[in-house]
Amino acid sequence: MAVYKKVGSVKQFPVVERRGRHYEEITAHALENSIEHLNHAYSKKLCGAEGAVEFRDGGVYTYDNHGKRYLDCLGGYGIFNVGHRHPKVIAAVKAQLDQVCLHSQDLLNPWAAHLARQLASIAPGELKYTFFCNSGTEAVEGAIKLARLYTGKGQIISTTNAYHGVSMGALSATGREVFRKPFEPLLTGFVHVPFGDAEAIEAAINKDTAAVILEPIQGEGGIHVPPPGYLSKVRRITKKKGVLLILDEVQTGLGRTGRMFACEHEGVVPDILCLAKALSGGVIPIGCFMATAKIWKVLEPNPTIHNSTFGGNPLACTAASACLEVLMEEHLPARAAVMGNYFVRRLSELRRQYPQYIADVRGRGLLIGLEFQSKKVREAVQEELFYRGVLVAATMNANRTIRIEPPLIITESQINFVIDTLKSIFEDMGQPQKKKAKAKAKK
Repeated sequence: MAVYKKVGSVKQFPVVERRGRHYEEITAHALENSIEHLNHAYSKKLCGAEGAVEFRDGGVYTYDNHGKRYLDCLGGYGIFNVGHRHPKVIAAVKAQLDQVCLHSQDLLNPWAAHLARQLASIAPGELKYTFFCNSGTEAVEGAIKLARLYTGKGQIISTTNAYHGVSMGALSATGREVFRKPFEPLLTGFVHVPFGDAEAIEAAINKDTAAVILEPIQGEGGIHVPPPGYLSKVRRITKKKGVLLILDEVQTGLGRTGRMFACEHEGVVPDILCLAKALSGGVIPIGCFMATAKIWKVLEPNPTIHNSTFGGNPLACTAASACLEVLMEEHLPARAAVMGNYFVRRLSELRRQYPQYIADVRGRGLLIGLEFQSKKVREAVQEELFYRGVLVAATMNANRTIRIEPPLIITESQINFVIDTLKSIFEDMGQPQKKKAKAKAKK
């Protein structure tokens, strides 16, 4: 423990020897440090109450410091598409550590250029140019700026219950008051219309409209899949009106819904595409937005008008490149479609068996929403799943719904384990009612 002298006080600077059992050492203080130096809310968090610290990960599993194994059906909110610590992605990053970690900013960055070429080869339509950043929020920020710069117009149409991030620009597009209200006034020019209603979008477009921004499937909104034909209808409307279409595929992209990109289910090509979350295989943060050469031309006079110090760094780009290769080589988008259909079918069977608990099952591929009859039931089920070794989480904009977003490598037997666990929870939840009914019958 080093001593750091400051005028009027002496503070102890914690030091850990990074060898041997150093991770156990910081793990022992994880809860205390989280409460005292991150947020006091950690004292009320379920894992905090259990003293469960993430200790190691692999494939579809997470292990805590007590040795307990969890089947990860949360997937870091959708980042582990290729699984935890995929060997090919890890090896790529380790190799790059011996070459260049962060780039000088002046010389050419070969990994950013190579990754951009790879993305252009798999992206829908004529999407060709890419700007790399560090998160989905940053990708949305950049997309909004590019749309306004290209069109010279200010209005952005979004949807109610949408979630596009929490920075000021992305938050302005986000469609939930609980996130927006405390930070108002936000950016002007944002309009929200009902999700799934193409006519409402058409009615909202005016002479100052730069773009429409949509999630192909609302994630934090509760895993809501729009009516068939919605995206293609919006695409026709925006083309007719001369308005850009931005698709936020931060959560739906890269195989999650059974196609490499969710917009491909309807053959829709956006003008600007946002990606992040799963792009690096869950190893190093990276996000990006893509656009056509025609739109990108507006950045040529001043290429640094939008920039990022860490965006496109070699470590993140080499991880993302390896991740894309894994997605292709292991046919993970197709696997997500097959396993997702199976998962939804088994969950739908549970819904028919336990309608008093489950209100709805919906989703596409391995982006699945399980909606309960009440927030109280959702909380009880989520807590029991944690105790029984399955990780899930609620969607931010729909508190009765849990998301199911496992790695795309999940197997049928692992899905069966989740179903059996849910069934056992429902059976246990029904015991008090059965006892009451028996007691009443005896009387």
